[in-house]
Amino acid sequence: MLTAVKRPPLLQIWHWLVLLGAVGVVMALIYPDSFQQDGGFHFLYARSAWKHPGMFVEVWPRPLFTFLYSFPAQLGYLPAKLLTVIITLVTAYQTFRLAQQLQLEHPTWVAPLLFLQPSYLMLSADTMTEPLFALILVVALRLHEMKKEFAGMAVASLLILARPEGFFIGVLWGIWILLDRRSMSTIWQRFTSTAILAAGASLWWLAALMLTGNPLFIRDNWPPEWGVTSSADRSGAFWDYAHRLPNIAGPLLCALLILGLISALARRRLGTVTSVFLSFFLLHSVFRSLGLFGSTGYARYFVCVAPAIALLTLAGWNQLEAWVRGVPREVQVATASIIFFLSGLAAVSYTDSTAYTRDARAVAEAVSWYRTYGRPFSKMIYSQAYMAILRNQDVGERVRNGPNRITNLEIFRNMPIGTLVFWDGDTGPSWYGVKAEDLTTEGYTSLHSQSYVMQGWMNPRFRWWYRELWPRKQEMHLLYKER
Repeated sequence: MLTAVKRPPLLQIWHWLVLLGAVGVVMALIYPDSFQQDGGFHFLYARSAWKHPGMFVEVWPRPLFTFLYSFPAQLGYLPAKLLTVIITLVTAYQTFRLAQQLQLEHPTWVAPLLFLQPSYLMLSADTMTEPLFALILVVALRLHEMKKEFAGMAVASLLILARPEGFFIGVLWGIWILLDRRSMSTIWQRFTSTAILAAGASLWWLAALMLTGNPLFIRDNWPPEWGVTSSADRSGAFWDYAHRLPNIAGPLLCALLILGLISALARRRLGTVTSVFLSFFLLHSVFRSLGLFGSTGYARYFVCVAPAIALLTLAGWNQLEAWVRGVPREVQVATASIIFFLSGLAAVSYTDSTAYTRDARAVAEAVSWYRTYGRPFSKMIYSQAYMAILRNQDVGERVRNGPNRITNLEIFRNMPIGTLVFWDGDTGPSWYGVKAEDLTTEGYTSLHSQSYVMQGWMNPRFRWWYRELWPRKQEMHLLYKER
């Protein structure tokens, strides 16, 4: 089904990278903010880390992400998002090379199969940690397949510096090495060599000690919501991620992912790729069902293993192609084109349906109003990260509100004269329990308030899967403490 005009694979992959790179740049321009608050705060940490060096080793922002993004972050939000575009394109190229190593047919197609994953496309121009994890993973897998086990383990050790799942992938990697019957080394030699898998964590601990002077900094900085004990109020169903496969691999392509997975297991092929995906899937399903490590059921987590998903999807497509060899080539090409076109529409509409990408417009309008009519402020409290990004706020000086409404109101009450509050009508009440009306009751003066009803950029007629059931209703408020 994927047979097309024969061109050298390198030429084909470069054509795909140019096209997908253009898509990434457009995504960065059309959606100037992250689809989730995490992306904005990751950027803020990266931008402020040189002023507050301890941020380079904090647990939640992740050290490797913060360090790499701290350079483009000094130039602005857009340059940082464009770094992600570059990372996703390099990941696509490395996945193509891995597909060649694994002797898969049509290896160049892994590039579009990556970007047609709705979650991958959504993060391809964002400032989230998953794309960086995916790049490290595919490079480590390539080294492992090239029989450069030591180098592969060294690269894999960096996964923990990008996301917490790196610890579990590191354990899996150690099992691969120990059970490798093709190795010429003894079991003891293999066991001692796995110590390199701790290199990334050791480097993190050493950097934290040097920057903070606290040998227990990582433990002390561990986010409280990332508990290692079961939490019923944060748990979900074991099958939550199975239900989210359309958001992970695509509403049409998820069937090919399953076919490729079954084919790989039946033929005992793609062992490392299959075990990475299955281990990741089972781990997150267990975490979700038990409420461990703050797992919230987001499909975006699987961007971490997007290269494995693309390779298995390609294996599924190749299997399907083998079954329909008798079908006229024109029908095969037409069917493949329709599947890819519909998958592309679904992937774009998945991003376009998110709430915070729309809130960015309202935040920008409020910032524009303040630049014209506002007054100087001594402190700023904000309910969304994009507010701080546009106002060039130092996240190290952020007033930290928690989920407790009474405590938050006390914080507002004790803020100095000249405090500016940039608040919205959704995140403010739902995350912090505080509405704009509560602040006026506390003595804050309302400078500006505006209500919004926002549609996505995409025409509803082209939404065949992720339908826009309702517009985004939002409010933006600027309040000032005068006395």
